[in-house]
Parts: sequence; structure tokens; C-alpha cells
Amino acid sequence: MRGAERATPRPIPVLRQILEDLDTVVARDPSRPRLRDALLHSPWHGLALHRLAHRLHLRDHRFAAGLLTLAGRLLSGMELHPGARIGRRAFIDHGFGVVIGETARVGDDVTLYHGVTLGSRGWSRAPEPGVRRHPVIGDDVLIGVGASVLGPVTIASGNRIRAHSLILRDLPAPGRAVRIDPVREAAHHSRSTA
Repeated sequence: MRGAERATPRPIPVLRQILEDLDTVVARDPSRPRLRDALLHSPWHGLALHRLAHRLHLRDHRFAAGLLTLAGRLLSGMELHPGARIGRRAFIDHGFGVVIGETARVGDDVTLYHGVTLGSRGWSRAPEPGVRRHPVIGDDVLIGVGASVLGPVTIASGNRIRAHSLILRDLPAPGRAVRIDPVREAAHHSRSTA
């Protein structure tokens, strides 16, 4: 795999994926050390409903997918479009205000904190229907509180994006040279947390 681009994996059964997400909460959230605690993690509820909505969306059951998306938004405070692909073992901490757009692709083992936006740059720049308008996020990426990744950019695997960053350009793999305007597009390429 190069960066965030890879072949589409064969989907695992949705119930298995939801349970895997629950195990991820236990493994990565110190405030939810037991399975029964993780069951109360509201971002997990929103992600579980997204998993179901995404499967319906793929089968062109758009209204049912929209209803599940609405329920997930009311329950968790997150807006996860049913068309967005979210990889395995995703962890969304606190979740409230997370927005993931329709054509976004999120890799495996990604961590998102509250207020993260994976969005487009608006209708004025929207290309033809079916063209990617949202980011592709590689595997093992951490995106800090309130960060926005906008447009059809690619974030390579292993990146750490600082809190409140605005990312408008591709980010190569950590350790590769990249010039980023520190005021508008800050990214932290070390292994430290946001």
C-alpha cells in the first residue's frame, strides 16, 4: 500500500465490525476499561449506526440509510454520511461535532477527536457528481481536536495532525519532506499524540 491509497478490501460482516469497534473502545479509552463501560461510549453508538447505514447506502436504500444517520446524529452528535467509508477499528473519542462527508475514505486504526471535520471545500468548488470531494485518510492516522481536513486531499498513513489544524493539501508519509504554512496548515509528523 502506498500512503492512503489501496485496493478496496472485502468487507467483513457488519456485526463483527461493530463488535470489533467496541473492543477498540476498551483497548484505547482508559475511561472505558471494561466491555460494559464501552457500551455507554456514545461515539461507538454513532459509529455502529453508521456501519449499518453504510451497508444500506451501498445497496441503494438511501432513505433507510438516512434515517439511521439521523438517529446516529441525535444519539452521538456526529454527522457521518452513510456514503463515507470508515475502516476497521476506528476510534472516535468524545465524538461530538465530528463531521465526515460522503466521499471521505478513512483507513484502519484511525483516531478522531471531537470537532474533527473531514469535509469538502464547498459547492463553489464541487466537481461533477461521482467525483471525490472529501479527504482520503490513511491507516493509523490521529487527527486532533477541532482539526479540519478539507477537499480531495490525501493524508498518508501514520500522520499525526495537531488540534485545530486546517489541512488543505496532501500530507506525505511522516519523515518525508513537506513544506506546510504553519499558520494555515499545521501537521505534526512525530509519533506523539495531539
